[in-house]
Amino acid sequence: MATATTKDRPGDMPTTAGPNAVKGTKWVYTFEEGSAEMRNLLGGKGAGIAEMTRAGLPVPPGFTITTAACNAFYDAGKQFPEGMWEQTLAALAHIESKTGKGFGDPKNPLLVSVRSGAKFSMPGMMDTVLNLGLNTKTLQGMTELTNDERFALDAYRRFIQLFGKIVYGIDGQAFEAALDAKKEATGAKTDADLGPVSLREVVAEFKAIFQAETKETFPEEPVEQLRAAIGAVFASWGNKRATDYRNFNKIPHNLGTAVNVQSMVFGNMGADSGTGVAFTRDPSTGEKALFGEYLTNAQGEDVVAGIRTPKPISAMDEDLPAAYKQFAEIAQRLETHYRDIQDMEFTVERGTLYMLQTRSGKRTAQAAVKVAVDMVHEGLISKEEAVQRVEPTQVDQLLHTRLDPKAQLKVLATGLAASPGAAYGKAMFDADLAETMAKQGERVILVRIETNPDDVHGMIAAQGVLTARGGKTSHAAVVARGMGKPCVAGAESIKVDLETRQFMAGGTVVKEGEYFTIDGSTGRVIAGQVPMIEPEISGDLEQILLWADGLRRLQVWANGDYPRDAELARSFGAQGIGLCRTEHMFMEQDRLPIVQAMILADTETERRAELAKLLPVQRDDFYGILKSMHGLPVVIRLIDPPLHEFLPSLEELLVAVTEAKALGKPEAEWRDQAKMLAAVRNLHEQNPMLGLRGCRLGLMFPEIIEMQARGIIEAAIALKREGVDVHPEIMVPLVGTVEELRRTREVIVSTIDTVFAESKTKVDYQVGTMIEVPRAALIAGDIAEVAEFFSFGTNDLTQTTFGYSRDDAEGKFLLKYVEDKVLPENPFESLDRDGVGRLMRMAVTEGRAKRPEMMVGICGEHGGDPASIALCEELGLDYVSCSPYRVPVARLAAAHARLAATERDRYPRGDA
Repeated sequence: MATATTKDRPGDMPTTAGPNAVKGTKWVYTFEEGSAEMRNLLGGKGAGIAEMTRAGLPVPPGFTITTAACNAFYDAGKQFPEGMWEQTLAALAHIESKTGKGFGDPKNPLLVSVRSGAKFSMPGMMDTVLNLGLNTKTLQGMTELTNDERFALDAYRRFIQLFGKIVYGIDGQAFEAALDAKKEATGAKTDADLGPVSLREVVAEFKAIFQAETKETFPEEPVEQLRAAIGAVFASWGNKRATDYRNFNKIPHNLGTAVNVQSMVFGNMGADSGTGVAFTRDPSTGEKALFGEYLTNAQGEDVVAGIRTPKPISAMDEDLPAAYKQFAEIAQRLETHYRDIQDMEFTVERGTLYMLQTRSGKRTAQAAVKVAVDMVHEGLISKEEAVQRVEPTQVDQLLHTRLDPKAQLKVLATGLAASPGAAYGKAMFDADLAETMAKQGERVILVRIETNPDDVHGMIAAQGVLTARGGKTSHAAVVARGMGKPCVAGAESIKVDLETRQFMAGGTVVKEGEYFTIDGSTGRVIAGQVPMIEPEISGDLEQILLWADGLRRLQVWANGDYPRDAELARSFGAQGIGLCRTEHMFMEQDRLPIVQAMILADTETERRAELAKLLPVQRDDFYGILKSMHGLPVVIRLIDPPLHEFLPSLEELLVAVTEAKALGKPEAEWRDQAKMLAAVRNLHEQNPMLGLRGCRLGLMFPEIIEMQARGIIEAAIALKREGVDVHPEIMVPLVGTVEELRRTREVIVSTIDTVFAESKTKVDYQVGTMIEVPRAALIAGDIAEVAEFFSFGTNDLTQTTFGYSRDDAEGKFLLKYVEDKVLPENPFESLDRDGVGRLMRMAVTEGRAKRPEMMVGICGEHGGDPASIALCEELGLDYVSCSPYRVPVARLAAAHARLAATERDRYPRGDA
């Protein structure tokens, strides 16, 4: 075995681990030994191959090294666990026995592929090596066996390129440049046009590149090659692109990847050979028809890497009809067996079909919904399974924008519609810059000749992706679909120039930093920023949501401050308004001067005079939103923010007044600004979020509460007289003591009783409070004696529990905390179970102990987060409230949470 170089690379030759390894552990399973149920151990790919093998499908023999071995490899400092290598050699002997070939045998050589395969599909994120086992001796054997020198040389140059790139970390572009130069010199249009003489020269050049980069000769010993490749695939679990992908998709980092070693079959042996990737249904639309692409005389990497633009799978029916018929039958059989859309890889070697992989197919949100509904109608799955098959994030993706059909479009080019949705942004030609600009708040679109797995962080940051090469199953397409981002792939008419950082299409040059638009649903590339419109819920999605509604316990309400918000929320299925923020109404330009005059008033009398002007405006606001939600509850929060938020900036006023004085302007010109400055200084606080706001503001200026309570009830009475069923609920913010709520309630009730007496009409109403400071949660039992309902304001509750100022924390350190795993996730995006969640549990328990029928909900931004909704289900809340556009997401997430809770009740010890 050759000694590893001093170069730090993933493929440094692993040795066998010592005392930390578990003796007697089974690290390696042949395909015959595995099954679909072993996904955790064998990964999705290994489990799928094993299941196909057990079913008698044409699968090249091989074995899987487990995910447990990968984790042990990392635990031992990138050394193979004890016994793994010996088991690997034994499994290799099994392949030799099955194929009748010998690994390293110069006369009848066995070649293998070495592929990654995690539990959850991570397309393109980890590494693959093909044609392993080739050297100068086995190359001659392959030539004699196949009577095709060109084929053997082509396989060898591919192996050197992949091995150098994957195992030794050599820049793949170095090999590509040499290959392109040879094609140009010989006039070859494609790789397949290069003859044996040219390929022999390419092999020599590739070996020279390898030696120049590594200071080593290319390894000749096949066992040495295998050992290094397995170590490199294990190491690829920890590479940046795989880590970024797991972070984005919330895949745990401790699962590890399996390694699949499989006998090679060759799609590049001539016109009767080929390779492809196909889905049992269209992964973009969900249409029930074989969807995919293939290439004749090619290997699998040519398709998935987007190196050559492939043919649609339907063309295989004409080129290789017998193999196509067999493949179509197998595809249907696999989908019926797994009861889900399948993503399959296959190779045809001299007319014989081999299945290389099957796994659950990545699909767009649109396809996920359609496939789930169709499979219920086909009798393949239950309604419960259909609901669970659609992720809440996919519903969110379905609510993406699309191009305004009335917009005038200048179409620059048309490529493949690889991932639906539309987006505009500034052209960025590398992933690092795309990520940097996106972090600065820019909308960007990543433009590449073709993407590769190293671009994933740029794809995550971008609004969408455009590539000049590749098909609908290329890396760019698969990853973009999984992320729910628009993608146009294979737009071959555009010329991407990475050196000048621009692309040309349709006679137009788009430079880096210039806006353009892509439509991933049609494949169009369009000049400039195109107007977008919002989608609607209908058809299959509505069916999924209706099924979800029948399964969930939690109600879904919405946050809305205006009638338009309420109408939108109701159209999305909201069952109430959980938070109507009255201060947002004060910000309207036509009423802000009145609000400011009220704040600047020197006496209560003056203040009440200004509030009297605000009353009809507020009453009309409440009238509109209560009417829009007729028959459903509307929770209206009394004024919450500190008064200075309604006034101009202290700094701006100070500059204006100082400049006016310095320039000697007449006092009449700046007297009002000076008065405003004095008021702002008077109201200025060192920490306004913990200062005079919420119920504290109402107790200091009770006339504000009186005006708002009167406006709410007068609007409700007016609607009642019109025959509208109204359910107003008045919510007091930022309560920390029972006495704060008791005194505020007294003002509210006294005002409402006065309105009832004046109007000789009554309406039902409730007075409750937000639980948004820790003390309120700690004394929730006492507060429940006064409050008729609780609503968790989790934004402030998170701030006050952690002691974080959200605006400061997210800008200064919070995102770094998440990146460095100081925190598992941003607590303002997903509820902190251990701290905030514990306070919530305490409040629910103690509140309902005093008032058993009390309604309890959540109205912070967490109300639309699926993980937070799951916690709300566990805590027994009655409803979650979120932004209108998140209502469909919450409806589905609530059903998922209920089904998960039912499963936990059925299997309390995890016996499932």
